[in-house]
This record gives sequence, C-alpha cells and structure tokens, in this order.
Amino acid sequence: MRTIIPPAGDSAGAELDLFGLAEAYAYPRESWLRANFVASADGAAYIDGLSGGLSSADDKRVFGILRVLADVILVGAGTARDEEYKPARRRDSLASLREGRTAAPPIALVTRALGLNLSSSLFADAAPESRTMVITCAASDAELRAETAKVADVIVAGDEAVDLAAAVDELARRGLTRVLCEGGPRLFGDLSAAGLVDELCLSLSPTLAGPGAGRIISGGHAAARPLTLRQVIAADDGFLFCRYFAQDQEREHS
Repeated sequence: MRTIIPPAGDSAGAELDLFGLAEAYAYPRESWLRANFVASADGAAYIDGLSGGLSSADDKRVFGILRVLADVILVGAGTARDEEYKPARRRDSLASLREGRTAAPPIALVTRALGLNLSSSLFADAAPESRTMVITCAASDAELRAETAKVADVIVAGDEAVDLAAAVDELARRGLTRVLCEGGPRLFGDLSAAGLVDELCLSLSPTLAGPGAGRIISGGHAAARPLTLRQVIAADDGFLFCRYFAQDQEREHS
C-alpha cells in the first residue's frame, strides 16, 4: 500500500506498514468525527446485504487501524445486528497507539427502539473498561432502558428521537472525543444532516456490484456537502483508500 496523495513529502509513494497507516490516518485534532465505509466502483455499499462482500485484506487493515486510533466506535443498532458486531479487540502489537486510553475502544450503539439482544457477544464479552454503550432517546421504553443498563452504559439524548449532537457532546464529556462512525447509511445520513461529520474514509473496491444495492448514505434530509480529498492510498489489488475532509474542516485545518 502506497500513499499517492499528497504528492510531496517523505511519505509520498512509501510502502506503509501498520504504524505507517496509523500516521497516515492520524486525527488532525482531539475533537473529530470520522466515518468509515467501503463502496464498490459503481457506488454500492454492500453485496448480498453485507459490506464484507466488498472488503479485502488491506481494507480490513485500514478498518483495524481506524479502530485503534478511535476513542469510541459509533454504529447504528441495525448495522451492528446485521454485521454481527462483537467488542473491538485489543491489539497488543499496537498498544503504544492507545497509551493513556482503554486497551480497545467501546462500541456505542444508536437506537430509538432498543429491543437489543442483550445476551449477545457485544454485551457479554465487552471488557469492563470498554463496556458497550447504548444511545437512545427519552421516548424509548423505560423498562427496556433499565434492562439495557444492566449490561451497557445507557445515554439518553433527545426526546422523541435520538439527538446526535447531544449524543456526541455527551461522549466528549466522558473524554471520548475521537469518534469513528461505522454506519449504517441511515446513521451516516443523520450525522451528515446535523453537520457533525468532519471526515469520510472511503475504501473503493474494484468491483461492479450491479443494480439493487443501496449507497453508503441514506435519508431524505441530508443536503449535499462538498468534500476535499486529502489522501489516497493505493493497494496492489486495485483498492483505493480515500480520505476526505468536509470543506469547512479543511479550511480550519489548513
């Protein structure tokens, strides 16, 4: 894997190991929300309902590094269920990248309805210091919230629907300021509509998925938002790993 943008500097064109990837994807500041998705060359977000059909070994390496760098992983409950999420795992070889933080980032599920499988690995196997979090709203069922609170840290943000800005603020209050959103498309759309997305990390798979599959973003209220391409990493198998900043963040970061 080689960085091809930016075109200048010592790292341009250099082979990247895991620590090189960590440097390439370093957070530009403490408070930052990035989203990570994989998409086909024709814009599909999944094959047969799952993103794994578009992935590759290098995509999994980038996925893992983004998790190591994050304070918390934000994901919609439906995506976590469909993709059979488990707690993020400790990476002993990369422990130096998490000095001063928990060994692995907690998963934070976003759900209005609750109704989660509280006996699943995502709750049962999470380390105490990286306990799974559930972000919901006041309109959710109080009994389900109480049951969920037995196995997860519950955050109530918003009244009738989850207030994502309030949720991100609460995560920051807990010291979790480097947020990685892993989807799904609805959550990404809601975060974008709320102006909360600072960065998109997009893995482009050299695959034509054909008609039928949805895109990485959904929802009818997210307006178009210009992005600036900050970096491209090319893999030998044809994958491109693109890093985009929202233009307002690009101006602030420059």
